[in-house]
Formats: sequence, structure tokens, C-alpha cells
Amino acid sequence: MKAAQRLLEYAHGRGVRACFANPGTSEMHLVAALDAVPGIRPILALFEGVATGAADGFGRMAQTPALTLLHLGPGLGNGLANLHNAKRARTPIVSLIGEHATYHLANDPPLASDIAALAGPVSDWLRTVPRAEDLVTAGAEAITAAEQLGPAALILPADVAWSDVEPDAPPPRSSPASTPDWTNTVDEAARALGANAVLFLGGRHLSARACAFAEAIAEKTGCKTLVETFPARIERGAAAAALSRLPYLSEMAAGSLSSASTIVLAGATNPVAFFALPGRPTRLAPDAATIVPYASPRDDIAAALEALAEAVGARVQPQRATRETPPAPDAEDAIDPMALARAIAATLPEDAIVSDESNTLGLFCFDACANAAAHDWLTLTGGSIGQGLPVATGAAVACPERRVVALQADGSALYTIQALWTQARENLNVTNVILNNGAYAILKLEMMRAGINAQTHAASELFDLQRPAIDFTQLAAGFGVHAERVVTQRALTAALNRSFARPGPSLIEVMFP
Repeated sequence: MKAAQRLLEYAHGRGVRACFANPGTSEMHLVAALDAVPGIRPILALFEGVATGAADGFGRMAQTPALTLLHLGPGLGNGLANLHNAKRARTPIVSLIGEHATYHLANDPPLASDIAALAGPVSDWLRTVPRAEDLVTAGAEAITAAEQLGPAALILPADVAWSDVEPDAPPPRSSPASTPDWTNTVDEAARALGANAVLFLGGRHLSARACAFAEAIAEKTGCKTLVETFPARIERGAAAAALSRLPYLSEMAAGSLSSASTIVLAGATNPVAFFALPGRPTRLAPDAATIVPYASPRDDIAAALEALAEAVGARVQPQRATRETPPAPDAEDAIDPMALARAIAATLPEDAIVSDESNTLGLFCFDACANAAAHDWLTLTGGSIGQGLPVATGAAVACPERRVVALQADGSALYTIQALWTQARENLNVTNVILNNGAYAILKLEMMRAGINAQTHAASELFDLQRPAIDFTQLAAGFGVHAERVVTQRALTAALNRSFARPGPSLIEVMFP
């Protein structure tokens, strides 16, 4: 077991502080090794999709890698959807994936699978470790890759993990390149910005500083500034710049870009539609627009935008006035999406973290919260649903002093509802706001966008969640989380305030007519 212990000791020395796990027999020596490294917090998830999503939320907020511990190929398979989202967010994660002992694989045991083939599409770095001597060196490479690129996967045969062979020491860490690529293109990007240009923003972390530089660049050059549809993390609220996102619907997104002759990419990629639909554009920029790659999604976007601001002569305002937040709704009326947005914006605690998988019902929340207290906003980066509750869980582990708010659609909540149990077990400060309209409403919208306007029998069977109705308050209680249901605007505001004042996790089921 010495090899596994040395791997975890090295990981801790590199700043790893949490391991989100659902282990099995082939990972028992890694579990035992965690006891020898108390600085890495072991956190149990009841489903691997919760473990991988929580590692994503942790990595986005801590900006250091989290570990996942997964059982063979099937365990990895259960976590793939949220690893897909993490790869799109470029989140630093190192997945430790157990494998059968090297000499046992030839027997083709029942749980044998091609783990590398499963892990490859959701990993920016991948390696199987065949010898205990190589374990720490491979771990060092995995952590470096996660820090620089995104999710890394380390496949560990059981006999390697349980070995008492002392692993070789890793080579000295090399310093990252001191001169990023964008320094060679800053002048080109500066020349490209003007009244018919769009500065398109993305990356791992759009800090308030980065957003302030982007706003200053827009004011100086007359360009339009947009944030990618689903940013991994963006700081907002209070006096921060209120930047708009590119709309989700392809026809609306194309309209936002229709006047652009030039699009400068700063941490974002060339904007494309989420899906191809009949008669709808797939590439959202005008065909004649010039695309200018400036900073890559993995760059320090704040530094890149600071250099661009200097190149165009833009200056950030030293002191911005905090915008006034409209009052929370206080009526006995039914809750609608606009009332939800007003309630969240008015009650959001200072320095909160929002994990947004609200889909259709949360349409107005992002823009409304531009006037809220300072906060971070995390989104569904890869579009694979079931991310919101796990990401909120991991963010709360990374930032225990901050309140996390999960804005969560009802249908996608059920993919990873087990996250509530981990929140209760770890006593995490998460307010889970479940938006219950009893349907996969987004699919109804997408069916109409596909040109099918009639409500078919199959659609009514496959999109409806009310036969039987799902009671999220009872589900939450079963997982040990305090819960209440609200049906009026006044009740929603009161429930949010109660939740924010109460330590630990809670759930508010918001009923929409």
C-alpha cells in the first residue's frame, strides 16, 4: 500500500484537499491510504455522477484540482456526464479510476471493460500506470495536466495501488511558459476592435477584474461585449460590470451577432449552435465576419484583457457605483419566472455562489442578479443535465464560509438528487431551489423549434413529470435535508431569507402553475 500512500502524499503537497468518491473493491488500498493523508478530505457520493460533478464545482471555485475515486469502467461510466461538463469548463480534476489487477485482466472478469476508451473523450490527459515505480511520476503529470488543461484521468490497477514498492520520485516541476501566446496577437486584436466588432469572452474564470477590463475596452472602442452562453465561472453583482451572455436559442444568438464584421475571441471559442435544427444556423457568426483568436480558454483572461485594454487606451473606472436592487416580490400572486428572478436578486447573500441549472424557468435570473450582492455564477457548461446539485455541493466544500444557491430545474434535479445526501452528511451551506413545473419544458420548446407544432401523444408521455407528481420536499427529508414548498411570491421571498439564515443545507420547492 506504500505506493498508493505516496501518490496521495504527493497530491496533498501539490494542493489537493478533497477526494469525491464512490469506491469499490479495486480501490480499497486507495481508501486506506487516505487515512495516512488527513489533509485530503474524503467525501462520499451515493452516485458517481455526484462525485464527478462535485469535483467540478470544487475545482471551479478553488482553482486547484480535486480528486475523484471511481470504481472500474462502470463506475467511471456513471460519472461521464459531469466529466463531460467539467471538460467543457476546463476544470482541474484528477480522476483516480480503479482497474483490475494486471494479472487478473487476462481472465476477463465480469467487471472488465476498456476504461481508457471510456475516459478518453472526457479527459484532457489520460494514462494507465502499469508499475508501482511510476505511480508518483504519473500523478505529478496528471496534476500538472489538470492545472493547465482540464480533467485528467489516472487508471490504477489494483496490484499497483496495493504494492509496497517505493515509487520513483517525480522530476522537478517545470515553470509554465512566462510569455503566453496572446502577447503576440494583442496588437492585431486591438486593431480589430471597433463599432462593428464583438469581444467574445469565456475561459475558466471571468473575474470581476477581467469583466471590468472588458467593459472598459467596449466603452473605449465602441465594440459589443458578450460572454459565452454558459460560462464556467463569472463574478457578478454589486459594482461589477453587468455583461450580457450570448443567448441560448440559435436564432436569438445569431441575431445578437448579426451586425458583427469581426469577432475577437478572448477565452471563448467560435460561437456555434447547440443543435442543428431545420432552417436554423449552426455557425452563429455572420459568414463574412472575421474571427480573431486572441486569448485561449485556458489563458489568464484577466491578464489578457488588461493587456488589450492598455493596447486600445482603455482605463477601468477606479470606483463604480453599486446598482440598486429592486425589492423582492411581496404579493400573494402565483410565482412566475420574473418573480423568481426578482426574489433571487433581492435576497442573494453577499459573496454567494450560484450554481445555475434552472433551464427555462430561470431565464431571467442571470440578468436580474447583475444588481444583486457580489456573487459568482456557475453554469451548465457542457449541456449534460444533472450538474447543478453536484456542482453546488463541490462549491460548498471549496468555500465553506459562503452560501451556495442551486437554481435547479425539476427534471434535471432527478438525475443527481443523491447530492442532497452528501450535502446533509457534510453539513454544507447550500440552498437548493427546485423549480417545479412538472415537465421537461425545454423539450416542449425544442420540439416546436424543430418544426413540430402539434403536441403528440408520445411527447405528452415523454415530457410530462406529473403522473405521478414528484414531491421534492419528501425526497429532501429522506436525504436529511430541511425542505419546504412555496406557491406564492411572498412565501418564496420568506423561504429564501429563512434558508440563508439557517446553517447547513435546505431545499425550497417552488411550484409554478
